[in-house]
Amino acid sequence: MVGVSGVRGIVGNSLVPEVVTKFSAAFGNLVHRGKVIVGADTRTSNDLFRYAVFSGLLSVGCEVIDIGICPTPSAQLMVEKLKVEGGIVITGSHNPAEWNALKFIRPDGLFLYPEEGERLFCLYKKDEIKYVSWNEIKRVNREKGAIENHLEKVLSIVDREKIAQKRFKVVVDACNGTGGLITPELLRRLGCEVLTINSEPDGFFAHPPEPVPSNLEALSRMVKSQGADIGFAHDADADRVAIVTEKGNILPEDYPLLLVTKFILGKRKGLVVTNVSTTQALDDIVREFGSLVKRTKVGDINVSRCMKEERAVVGGEGNGGVIIPEIHYARDGIAAVALILEYMADSGEPISYLVSNLPRYYIIKKKVRFTQGNFSFLKDQLKREFYKSRMDFLDGIKIILNKGWIHIRASGTEPIVRIIAESKNREEAEKLCNLGIEKIMKISNSIKRRKE
Repeated sequence: MVGVSGVRGIVGNSLVPEVVTKFSAAFGNLVHRGKVIVGADTRTSNDLFRYAVFSGLLSVGCEVIDIGICPTPSAQLMVEKLKVEGGIVITGSHNPAEWNALKFIRPDGLFLYPEEGERLFCLYKKDEIKYVSWNEIKRVNREKGAIENHLEKVLSIVDREKIAQKRFKVVVDACNGTGGLITPELLRRLGCEVLTINSEPDGFFAHPPEPVPSNLEALSRMVKSQGADIGFAHDADADRVAIVTEKGNILPEDYPLLLVTKFILGKRKGLVVTNVSTTQALDDIVREFGSLVKRTKVGDINVSRCMKEERAVVGGEGNGGVIIPEIHYARDGIAAVALILEYMADSGEPISYLVSNLPRYYIIKKKVRFTQGNFSFLKDQLKREFYKSRMDFLDGIKIILNKGWIHIRASGTEPIVRIIAESKNREEAEKLCNLGIEKIMKISNSIKRRKE
């Protein structure tokens, strides 16, 4: 699959070395044969694809800087620090272990803008890649400083002494991904007592790597049994984070963004940027501080780009992805950890109290398998089904109803349609989500009948 999140697929099926090599060569042409850093998460397929990426880049005359295994935001920061022409991160992010992907980075450390991604795909698809001869092939160099550079950046924006005075006990679930290489060390430097689970960075995930409540029961039990102040969980490349309170309650995905936003706006006002699927609670918080929210299409690059252009003070997505411009215009689960601890230290309150003062909405997220090629027809039919309601077409279709909203869009990372519904009442949110699925299935059945 090719989209705003890069190129991804199932290893040995849709994603094979030939595909990876060719996309890497196309990217090397896109960045005019410049220097390119290459990083990776901990997946077992990464060595297979790392050498394929090297081959593709070298074949078009790029110099490669191998930064090894590190979080995606660490790699993005390294592109910026080394002033290279681009970067490739080999990571399936939140996808299951059988998936992997390439994420392509611009010279400013952000992912490719959609129009740049289109140019990359055209180079790949039209076989317009220009290769170099034997005497123009450059070298692969090693650079080990990505994680340390990231740590220094994060530590520079928080009050280390204030956090250290609290001597927080923190549990980290890295899901055998890259978070285990950085977050425990960050916490130790912040004076915390650190406990870890699933910290071995071997790519054999102890549970599905998406940091959603259904995957975090072990973390919840550990926090409660150890009397910890808070628990954090990352996905495989640590650009996202989830939270467990000291009571063992697993918070919804959007709470890291809500907490960080409230903390930052309490210190300085400014624009907040998020995507069209993120909770209405963010608007309520921002309104308290007399600030504004701007919404974009789903996809962290859409949020990052808008934040950079509009000089937003904070932003992110409701999936645990928080963007703090003081560090970088990229999702950063590690930076979010530090800021949430500073919020706790600053307020003198436990995380459960801070959460209890957030606006309460209920979001239900579901998905159904659906061929992407049929999505435009689905969208047209949904317009007819909900013709009496207010609708937003920024990304897919968002139907705004009296008791909440339903957002339906084709996934950019899987062959599915995502249905997200929100209401102030859990039961109503479930009803709205089921209503969306019911309409999709009705339309899907009509598509099948047409083909027959």
